[in-house]
Amino acid sequence: MERDAESRPRRILTVLGRGILLVTVCWGTFSDGKYTGWTAAAAAAGLAAAVGLSAGYLYASREQRPVAAFGLAAGLLGAAWLANWGQAFLLADVLWYGLAVTAIVRLPPAPALLTAAAALGSYTAASWASWLSVIATVGGLVLLGYLLRLDIEARGTARRLLVQERAARAAEAESAALAERARIAREIHDVLAHSLSAQLVHLEAARLMLDAGTDRQQVRERVVAARRMAQDGLAETRQALSALRGEFTPVGEFLVELSGRERAGLSVTGVPRPLAAEAGLAVRRTAQEALTNVRKHAPGARCTVELRYLAEEVELEVRNTRPARGEPAAELAASGSGYGLLGMRERAELLGGTLLAGPEDGGWRVLLRVPA
Repeated sequence: MERDAESRPRRILTVLGRGILLVTVCWGTFSDGKYTGWTAAAAAAGLAAAVGLSAGYLYASREQRPVAAFGLAAGLLGAAWLANWGQAFLLADVLWYGLAVTAIVRLPPAPALLTAAAALGSYTAASWASWLSVIATVGGLVLLGYLLRLDIEARGTARRLLVQERAARAAEAESAALAERARIAREIHDVLAHSLSAQLVHLEAARLMLDAGTDRQQVRERVVAARRMAQDGLAETRQALSALRGEFTPVGEFLVELSGRERAGLSVTGVPRPLAAEAGLAVRRTAQEALTNVRKHAPGARCTVELRYLAEEVELEVRNTRPARGEPAAELAASGSGYGLLGMRERAELLGGTLLAGPEDGGWRVLLRVPA
């Protein structure tokens, strides 16, 4: 059995109880005056030896040292018989009682049964009380020891469960922290990838215009657009962090603003409802990446965005027609990292959704489905 970790009040009561018991035994042994002279000295020495053996036995049994405890128990049995022979009957009975109960409570089953049987058998053999009284005493002591053992085991089990629960909570907290860091890292990555990719599109377009000798005002517009994209990237980074805290604007409002900025048609079907943070972020990022890809790969193409609220999921569909220009589109398509589509698909799969993307009627179609 494990060592029982007692609370401070329990320890105080234990020490107080043992002190009262010691005083009672001393009073019962010496109060009637039957020990005088050398017999009193011998009785005091025997009492001191019994106290020392009891302290050693309690320590060995508490520290789960069966061999030492068993040897000290044998010494206590001998001390009890000597006390009984010297007519210190109260001391002998207390030693037998205490040895039996503590053995049942603290020792492993086999040594406990052997020690308790020896102590209670000695008490039965030495007692002058009636058989009914002896049986009642022995039965009461066995029941008391058994109940105390059950109590200690229950408290030990409760303590182990508490330790396991605390460890589980710590593991959950660590896992949640790691998941939160992963979410933040993914959101910041997506924001930066989108923002920098959009800036690169405008800067690449400005370079092509400069190479072609385009009017300076048109080149300036592209540079200003790249600057605006950088500002938008910072704003989106703040929005992403707010979104992770559940503080971002509704998806519908965001798509109205985004489609207006990108000159794309927007339609919403179904009954709009609040989306979970992860689902809302998936819709926002997919719309941003899809429209950025339209600007990169199909400049001048007509684009439509449709958000559909279904029973158990939400769908986002982004379509674009053929590009209005040919050669610039090919050169702009070479800009960017090329991992936008993969990132959108991974985000959807993490949420238990799907993302389909591919050519359609000369244009391109992106369809996102996520549970909501």
